[in-house]
Amino acid sequence: MARWEPGARERLVVAAVDLFTEQGYDATTVAQIAERAGVTKSTFFRHFPDKRELLVAGQETLSRLLAEGIAEAPADASPLEAVAAGLERASSAMGPMSREIAPRLKAAVAASAELQERDALKSVSLAAAMTNALVARGVPDPTAALAGELGLLAFKRGYAQWSESERDGKDDLAEYSLAALDELRTASASLG
Repeated sequence: MARWEPGARERLVVAAVDLFTEQGYDATTVAQIAERAGVTKSTFFRHFPDKRELLVAGQETLSRLLAEGIAEAPADASPLEAVAAGLERASSAMGPMSREIAPRLKAAVAASAELQERDALKSVSLAAAMTNALVARGVPDPTAALAGELGLLAFKRGYAQWSESERDGKDDLAEYSLAALDELRTASASLG
């Protein structure tokens, strides 16, 4: 494979997820990931500081898109309506590759305490991005925090359902995330 062929970052993620699934996270080396992706170790390190960071590839983009969607929601949008706008925006970053590797990534995370820890940190970061965007809109902190956490739950539930559904190309992540947000809104109303 050519040294400067495009898509190295994506190939590295897919290679890592495949290797984590096949032989376990701890047994997988950076050299193996680079070789499987058809790049050098130095190319790996241009994209990621270590193999653990492969799990959160795109996290910054996802956080930014969630915050942008919330910020650009209509001024009269409720906090959850603004979160829905963020979920719609963020869904645009989740394409076929994300859907394809999701089941293998889930298995790799379930098998590694280190990856579970990193995944938990990713969740905290995504919820914080939504909370901060809501606070910037003038939403009081407790309400913003609750809406941000509901947004995170909706994203995670929607992502899980989307990645496990039939891949007929007729649905996108936004449909699943928004449906999950509606379910959570209903459930939270029943708490009393």
